[in-house]
Amino acid sequence: MNLQLRPLRVVEVLAALAFLVIATVAVFTIAPGGAASGASPADFVNTPTGPLGPADRDFLIKVRQAGLWEIPTGQQAQERAGSQRVKEVGLQLVADHTKLDEQVRAIAAKLGVVLPSTPNADQQGWMAELSTKTGADYDATFANRLRFAHGKVFAVVSAVRAGTRNSDIRAFASAAVDVVMKHMTLLESTGRVDFPALPLPPTPTPYPSK
Repeated sequence: MNLQLRPLRVVEVLAALAFLVIATVAVFTIAPGGAASGASPADFVNTPTGPLGPADRDFLIKVRQAGLWEIPTGQQAQERAGSQRVKEVGLQLVADHTKLDEQVRAIAAKLGVVLPSTPNADQQGWMAELSTKTGADYDATFANRLRFAHGKVFAVVSAVRAGTRNSDIRAFASAAVDVVMKHMTLLESTGRVDFPALPLPPTPTPYPSK
């Protein structure tokens, strides 16, 4: 009897050990601030308003770069757009991003984050493209490039708002989320957004049971 049970016990022990190893790896993979975040403790710096990590700094940089191309583009729309609605939306983008730019520069200075002074390569390409267009062609390109850009930055801002450990970043991300949502809605109100051309939402992952 004992000789028959011993192999079964060994198998059970090995299976239990394997399960513990897999569970431990999974916990460290999905734990906040763990391997899934791609950041190590050395990537964070302590500030009076909490730890500041790579995602926080990237968020400030992206908000700054959004203003660097959306402000001049909104101004440009006043001369090149064919639709009065596009011109109105352009003016609202200028006003909102001017305020956001003032805020992001103040927060970055406080937290010691160096901000860029030029738009990124994609944004420069969109600006160059728009500078060649007028009328209805300008309207469609304006609405679609800006709607696409706001969709990308919305994902960044909302993720930072959900997980940042810094209260300054949390407060600013809350304000930025509202602005980005407002701008997506305004751009869609022009009637020029090509929704089928927008990227599909990411495939959902199973929600943890606990």
